[in-house]
Parts: sequence; C-alpha cells; structure tokens
Amino acid sequence: MYTAVSRSVFTSHFWMRGVARIRVSRLSTSAKETPSETDTAVAKEIAGIAECKTPSKETKVEPRLQIVRVYRWNPEKPKVKPYMQQFSIDLNKCGTMVLNVLAFIKAQHDPTLSFRKSCREGVCGCCGMNINGVNTLACVTKVKESPKPLVIYPLPHTYVIRDLIPDMEQFLRQFHKIDQYLKRPGEDDFLGMRQILQSPRDRKKLNGLYECIMCGCCTYSCPPYWWLGDKYLGPAVLLQAYRWVMDSRDMAHEERLLKIRDFYSVYRCHTIFNCTKTCPKGLNPGRAIAQLKCLLAGLTKKEKPDLETAIPNFCQSEEQYLSKKE
Repeated sequence: MYTAVSRSVFTSHFWMRGVARIRVSRLSTSAKETPSETDTAVAKEIAGIAECKTPSKETKVEPRLQIVRVYRWNPEKPKVKPYMQQFSIDLNKCGTMVLNVLAFIKAQHDPTLSFRKSCREGVCGCCGMNINGVNTLACVTKVKESPKPLVIYPLPHTYVIRDLIPDMEQFLRQFHKIDQYLKRPGEDDFLGMRQILQSPRDRKKLNGLYECIMCGCCTYSCPPYWWLGDKYLGPAVLLQAYRWVMDSRDMAHEERLLKIRDFYSVYRCHTIFNCTKTCPKGLNPGRAIAQLKCLLAGLTKKEKPDLETAIPNFCQSEEQYLSKKE
C-alpha cells in the first residue's frame, strides 16, 4: 500500500517537473524567435551592404551613343582632300569633356588622329578648336548627349598642320611686338636689387587682363583678323598690350602706344565682339581695345601710380619709398 502511494506521488511529481521544463523551453524558444528591433535593423543594413558589394548580374547599363564628326587631313597624303570622319562613341566609356572623347577615339578607334593637349584644366590653351561652331577649349567643354552629331574642326582661318593642329606661328610672333615684360628706363643697373611696389587699387586694374592664356580662340573668331591677319594684331595681342600699358609698375607706356599707333594695329577693330562672346576664360578683349583707342586718341590718360618705387640709396641702410599722397 505504501509503495503504491509513494509510486503515484513520485510519478505525479516527475510529471509536473517535466511539464514545467517543457513550458520553460517553449518560452525560451519563443523569445529567440522574436528578435528585437535593433537586431532587425542591423540585419537589414548588413543585407543592404552585401547587395551593394555584389551587384546583380541582371542589371545592364545601356550604352549612351553619340556621333562625333572630326576634321581630318594628313599632309603626308597630298592627293587626299580634307574630309570629315565619323565615329560612334559610347559616353559611358570615356570622360565628360570633348578632350576625353578625342583621347578615347585616338586610343580605341583611330591612333592616327592628331590634336594638341597638355594641362586638361583650361590653363595652357593648347586644345583650342572649333566645337559645334564655337571657338573654345576642348578640355573645358562638356559633351551633351544629343541626337545631333558633335562636330569638331580646327580653329578657323588658320593653316592646318594636321587634323586638329593649327599653325600658331604668326599668332605667337605678334606677341613679341608688344614686349610682354616690365620696362623701367634708366633703372637697368638696379634690376633685381629691390621689389617694385604696387598698391592694391593699381593691382585691381589688371583683373580681367592677366588671365589670358593665349589660346587664340578670340583672335580666330574676329572677321577683321581673317582679312588682315598679317597687319592687324588681333584681340588677344591687343588685350595683352593694354595689360602692360595699364600696369602701374611699367614706365614705358608712351613707347608702347607709339608702337601700335598706325592704321592697322588697333583701328581695324570694328567692335563686332565675337572675341568677347567666344573667350573661354570669360574675358572682354573688345573693352580693352576700346580703352586702347581712347589712349591713342588722347581722350584718356594713364593714371600715376599710387606707390613709386625709389631707387636704392647705397648711403643709407634702409630704403625710402615715397607714396603718391606724400
């Protein structure tokens, strides 16, 4: 009797402990099955990173085809006349500038294509050419995807050496006529012995003049230069001439004006302002030429410098600089 009762109590106690364990295990598994909000957010972020690192192969980039027509002429083949060669370029495979497109054509399609390039930042002025009818720099001109072809010519009204390379000899030779350096007569013995002073107000007068990079875009867009390029100096040269005339540190402005005081050098400008419209640096050569005309006609005169650099005095230990007000 005792054994039967004890067995029943033992079995009931064992049964209750088993049910409790099952309940605890079920509660623990249910807690594990419902993760917190932070765990779900972390899991989503990890999945997103994995998708970025391993892009699906199904996504395909559609080609952005652009037709490019380039002027071609080879002096080694005199019997072949100049012609326009057409290329179909995928803009996804090259840079965004016209110079990148030309480099891609030379690397992938035709290695005989010739053009000038150097800085690729609009500083050297080597890559000046006619793009869609406008004289500009290829390195700062963006390619816009269009159903119309991109047409590229060398600078107009120039002798072409080959393809997109114009002959700039006459253009650069004209710069030597205006003497692009400071002139201080009577101070040859003191060159390099002291700095030449210039006030901030006089320095501001050179803004919009010294930035010219001599690319020739303005000069070869000027109709008077097309007709009289051997006599008329052109917008770029006259812009630099005015820059050195107006420099407060230069003391030979009368001599400079005398050099260009003739019938052709300046007065062939008819203020068409093609030069101002096409300048890739945003300068205004037309205004500089108009100011030169006023100086030549005597309507305006060059202002005296705010600061005058004194000649070194070897008897004194310190130099004395006299200002305009004193």
